Amino acid sequence: MKIQVLGSGCANCRRLFEITKEIVKEEKLDASVDYVTDVSKIIEMGIMQSPVLTVNGKPVLVGFIPNKEKIKDLIAKELN
Repeated sequence: MKIQVLGSGCANCRRLFEITKEIVKEEKLDASVDYVTDVSKIIEMGIMQSPVLTVNGKPVLVGFIPNKEKIKDLIAKELN
């Protein structure tokens, strides 16, 4: 599984990246987590907000950072 956090490099984007890495480690997921700061990648997806969380190329979260449990649920949903 490939997970990406896309953002401009702001504090919220970095926070989402750190939380996502924690979740992958805690849940022992076989996943890589990348942080992409190339805004053109977000625009290519047709998204105009950040941060963006993608799982296997599919945006699952856009524009805000929910609590850790919600992020876990979003990732788990994509595993099924």
